[in-house]
Amino acid sequence: MTTFAGDIDEKVATMSNEEQKFEEASIEKRFEGKSVPTWQKQITVRAILVSLLLSVLFTFIVMKLNLTTGIVPSLNVSAGLLGFFFVKTWTRLLAKSGFVTQPFTRQENTVIQTCVVASSSIAFSGGFGSYLFAMSPTIAKQLPDDNNGGMDVKNLSLGWMIAFLFVVSFLGLFSVVPLRKIMIVDFRLTYPTGTATAHLINSFHTRQGVKLAKKQVHALGKFLSFSFLWGVFQWFFTAGDACGFSSFPTFGLEAYQRMFYFDFSATYVGVGMICPHIINVSMLIGGILSWGVMWPFIEDKKGDWYSANLKQSSLHGLQGYKLFIAIAMILGDGLYKFVKVLGRTLYGLYNQFITKDCSVPSDDPNRLLPPTISFDDKRRTEMFLKDQIPSWFAIAGYVTIAIISTVIIPYIFHQLKWYHIVCIYIIAPALAFCNAYGCGLTDMSLASTYGKLAIFTIGAWAGAANGGVLAGLAACGVMMNIVSTASDLMQDFKTGYMTLASPKSMFVSQVIGTTMGCIISPCVFWLFYTAFHTLGESGSAYPAPYALFYRNIAILGVEGISALPKNCLVLCCWFFVGAIIINFVRDLAGNKYAKFIPVPMAMAIPFYIGSNFAIDMCVGSLILFVWQKIDRVKADAFGIAVASGLICGDGIWSLPSSFLALGGVQPPICMKFLSRATNAKVDAFLMES
Repeated sequence: MTTFAGDIDEKVATMSNEEQKFEEASIEKRFEGKSVPTWQKQITVRAILVSLLLSVLFTFIVMKLNLTTGIVPSLNVSAGLLGFFFVKTWTRLLAKSGFVTQPFTRQENTVIQTCVVASSSIAFSGGFGSYLFAMSPTIAKQLPDDNNGGMDVKNLSLGWMIAFLFVVSFLGLFSVVPLRKIMIVDFRLTYPTGTATAHLINSFHTRQGVKLAKKQVHALGKFLSFSFLWGVFQWFFTAGDACGFSSFPTFGLEAYQRMFYFDFSATYVGVGMICPHIINVSMLIGGILSWGVMWPFIEDKKGDWYSANLKQSSLHGLQGYKLFIAIAMILGDGLYKFVKVLGRTLYGLYNQFITKDCSVPSDDPNRLLPPTISFDDKRRTEMFLKDQIPSWFAIAGYVTIAIISTVIIPYIFHQLKWYHIVCIYIIAPALAFCNAYGCGLTDMSLASTYGKLAIFTIGAWAGAANGGVLAGLAACGVMMNIVSTASDLMQDFKTGYMTLASPKSMFVSQVIGTTMGCIISPCVFWLFYTAFHTLGESGSAYPAPYALFYRNIAILGVEGISALPKNCLVLCCWFFVGAIIINFVRDLAGNKYAKFIPVPMAMAIPFYIGSNFAIDMCVGSLILFVWQKIDRVKADAFGIAVASGLICGDGIWSLPSSFLALGGVQPPICMKFLSRATNAKVDAFLMES
């Protein structure tokens, strides 16, 4: 999967000490006696079936994370590990039944991982927690000042969502295929997540790696069961609003009112174990700064800075400060990273083409190899260049899909005109290249930043009178899908390069996974949408905060700063500049000290939705930190497995809980917490009645 967060697109790759030691020796010499299957044999029926099963599971997980906080950790390692477990179990059962099965290779393992991640990534890039859901009446009605509702609202429907994803999700795959040799072989870009995933898959298929993988799967299964059963147990106490362990006032009722409490979420404890410590601490700092300091201060200005008679949801009141200050920090952080990655991209290209006099590569493998190339790189380059994907095929595919989508998208969104789409498709390949190249250097995908750029440009171009808000959101979806898929594919090419998986099998598995995702993700979202009637509402179990963020960004792009309440613009400017300065200081400090400086994007998330999930993540971070102090080797080897189990178990429970909600089955108990005075009043009322 591509994203670490809805807008924090930094990826997390974890390797155990044993796996790192394994990688120090020549990898390919360990596999020298094993033949590499043809690309057709790397894509097996069992691989597709296992991918389908895992795609459904991971889509539920990503969708739940999307609709709660928008923080989505990298699940590449979990996909590779679970793919290994399922196919190994499959082959073992068939062997015991007397059936002869094809050996399970690391190439097939890579195909499964690629397919699963491609499929579940659609749950993020499809905009179900951001731009797409932002078009709905559910989000629009939370903004009383959003008066152009008729032109800027679209009722959600499973049919048009699937159609939209099918016409925009494949373009990114074709946009960068001709550049795969330049990126992977010539420029030798790192792609840290793809590299780490390849290391893990390679280690799974060695004798000592198999033993470690079995132990990791056992740990994952144990904590998955615990997480699932904990979700079942919690459900019995949630018969009403603000009921159950998720509303437990851990630090007192006053802190609870300020959204500062531990809500016993196994999912976010697991996410906290995966995310870097500084990300978790940054969100906690952001929660304390906003809900502990800023919002009480601004509340005291009621009647001065804003009218005391406004609705709680009005953007001209406290809600506007919460939302727009968070957006200012997100935009400041995104702008800095965009300039930084673009600068590094241009500098890298300058070094490649000018300093090193690097011309466009030929098909001769020896021409591409430096004189001191290792045995591993020589072997990998030969295999990587063996199965070619013709450039004419990629160009023809891009042009064909672009023409089809240019015709279809205006029928889905009549506010987005054909010439808007043509302009996007003309510049998209260049932006996809920049995103893929920058991702190879920094492991950051700026898909959401490019999406916001499309919101501002297309929204302003269309104009408020012509549905500019919806046009901007739809343009965001088109752009975001292209650039996100492009960087994902290049990450997978890197993984395939290091596991000797054919580029053709990588491309085909991406196509299969994307096809699955275009169907699975809308269906899973529709299940959430129909089962939970408060979906998208502030304070609900699934508030989808980024949907409101994206809609307000679109409104801001169309209407300008007139949408801001008093003094909000000044505060926004300070926080926008502050985000840039903090990022600059982090870069100046270097890796040694940057881990002690908070990340502005992470700080911004709790500004609107509160600190409860940040506390969950800090608990996960603390567990991992203590574990590493006690036994570093075991923590590094099994931390990712334990975290994945906590996330997956809670994610699996969301499926039966959705069906229970659809069936009208309500929990039997409401567990609430009241102050002494309120409890006395309730007791007195009950005595009287």
